[in-house]
Amino acid sequence: MTKDDVLEFAGRDAISDPLTALLRSGAQHLINEAVEAELQDLLSRHSCRCTKDGNAVVVRMVICQNANCRAV
Repeated sequence: MTKDDVLEFAGRDAISDPLTALLRSGAQHLINEAVEAELQDLLSRHSCRCTKDGNAVVVRMVICQNANCRAV
């Protein structure tokens, strides 16, 4: 491969126009929704499973730091 065959992608993380920003934001939103749906499905399928002590085997954890909470 010669140098002419190599494409430089410098600055590809920089948003260069509003359309790119919109597409990136939409894609991130769709990925977040898909992951959330998969998690909800997993939690619902295993919601009836308990330990010998009666505790749920699979739970959703929430992390709070400085009053900012997020589900994990």
